[in-house]
Amino acid sequence: MIKVIIAGFKGKMGSTAMDMVKNDADLTLAALVDPFAQEKVVDGVPVFTVKEDLAGLDADVWVDFTTPQFVYENTRFALENGWAPVVGTTGFTPEEIDELIDLSIQKKLGGLIAPNFAIGAILLMQFAAQAARYFPNLEIIELHHDKKKDAPSGTAIKTAELISKVRAAQTQGAADEEELLAGARGAEFDGFRIHSVRLPGLVAHQEVIFGAQGEGLTIRHDSYDRVSFMSGVNLAIKEVVKREQLVYGLEHLL
Repeated sequence: MIKVIIAGFKGKMGSTAMDMVKNDADLTLAALVDPFAQEKVVDGVPVFTVKEDLAGLDADVWVDFTTPQFVYENTRFALENGWAPVVGTTGFTPEEIDELIDLSIQKKLGGLIAPNFAIGAILLMQFAAQAARYFPNLEIIELHHDKKKDAPSGTAIKTAELISKVRAAQTQGAADEEELLAGARGAEFDGFRIHSVRLPGLVAHQEVIFGAQGEGLTIRHDSYDRVSFMSGVNLAIKEVVKREQLVYGLEHLL
């Protein structure tokens, strides 16, 4: 039985993860954490509003769906307490990820920081990286609900990083192009552009548009419901306890 802590359980992703754990006979909830919680106990599971109060708790995995403002400290706290982190919150810097990987190696703890837990999104990233070898002219458009605080999304950044490893370096667009409104061309990444859309009614969506002489290619993934992420979260919880190093990207556990 894998004992799971869920941080951010009052949020939409956290509450969905809580339901997933409760419905899996191989998993059990050890604690719930959220600064906005009013309850002391939920279905027999202790609730905490301050993470430091959990120090020393008997648990195996820390699942984090909090906010970019706190996610680095939360992940570090989990590793320091011997819990393998499974983190769906985005907003890490590359330096922070490297530091956490080094700490996980010292602690001999597995873990995962995943920009996206949907299997279809992982496939999109891999397909886009394959296509970029042949279609180096591209733009990424990511679309999320209007409560998402960071832009571009972690999925878009991860996709861009994978593409940049295989794409021949070049700067797209006209050399003398001019933005009549600042930001109209989106964020620049290694010569191509990333655009972020935030609208009510959306969940998580991304497309990578490739253009070449006389043809185009679009690869798109849509998550219409947060339940689409739960198979990836479930897989991650069960895999990280077998490992001794944190990884960045669900593809490393597939």
